[in-house]
Amino acid sequence: MSAARVTRSRLREPTVQELATKLATLERRVAQHEAESACRWVMAEYMRLCDQLDASTPMDELGALFTADALWEGRGGKYSAAFGRHEGRQAIVDFLDGYRGPTPHFALNVHYLTSETIHADSAQLAHGSWVMLQASTLTSGESTLRSARIEAEFRFDLGRWRIAHFTTTNLFSQACAHPWDDAAVVPEPRPR
Repeated sequence: MSAARVTRSRLREPTVQELATKLATLERRVAQHEAESACRWVMAEYMRLCDQLDASTPMDELGALFTADALWEGRGGKYSAAFGRHEGRQAIVDFLDGYRGPTPHFALNVHYLTSETIHADSAQLAHGSWVMLQASTLTSGESTLRSARIEAEFRFDLGRWRIAHFTTTNLFSQACAHPWDDAAVVPEPRPR
């Protein structure tokens, strides 16, 4: 009986060019993930600042989230009429500043973002899409629940990612007669 001879193939070591190609691919992927993460932060920061639109809101920080030539627009019949179109960083800041007062528009304002997709198209451009749910109580006492499709184009501008084009399209809106946050104590289970 002859023993079967096992042949082992040697692993071929990659060439310098193959390693350079792999490294370049990894660098592109890391840059893409970093861009997408930065765009996510920009949108989260925008929503956080919009949740607190009052006299204390740092409007310069809000404005810095947009490119100098940014476009902000409401789309569809309801949002186009309610929000309009604002061209340029200063016009956007002026529009949002109107919600601060002298009496703030919102007594409570909370934005929830979901169904996120972000894709960095290049080292300079990215696109994001979200479904937003906004629960708000106006200082007048009435409350609303709204959902919208948010689309944003981002551009790497002066060393950071910024919103270059922001759109919001109404999915639904519902008025409510009472404030979202009432004074009732939060119920807790009783100890046994």
